[in-house]
Order: sequence, then C-alpha cells, then structure tokens
Amino acid sequence: MAGQGSGGNVIAAICNIFFPGLGQLVQGRIFSAILFFVFWVISGALTWILIGWVMLPIVYIWAIIDAAKYRDYSGYERR
Repeated sequence: MAGQGSGGNVIAAICNIFFPGLGQLVQGRIFSAILFFVFWVISGALTWILIGWVMLPIVYIWAIIDAAKYRDYSGYERR
C-alpha cells in the first residue's frame, strides 16, 4: 500500500465509517482490525451503562484517523 494520503488510505478511512476495523483489514493489518473491532464491540456494550456513548465516537474517530494516517514502513530504510 502506498504512503499517507494515498487513495488506499482514503478508501480504508471510508471503510472505517461503516465498520471500525474494516479499513485496517483493507490495509492488511489484521491485528489492528481485530483490536478496533473489539474496542467497538466493548464500547457498544457499554452504551447500556451510558459510558459507551462517550467511548463509541472516540473509537470511530480513532479508527478513521488511524487508517488515514497509516504508512507502511516495510521495505523502507530510515536514515
């Protein structure tokens, strides 16, 4: 996948709007996708005790920003 701001990152961010973790899955980041999905499920369950209404938007926004700013460093040499 190309670097930050690429079309792939935009698509991944849009996927996260519908389902947190889906964008990370599109980028091939399976562990991150599972974590975002678990956070989303926990936040949804916590809406019953009202704290989830605060956590749910945070998880959504966090997942979207994470997908949009992702940069793959594999094969990239730092100086």
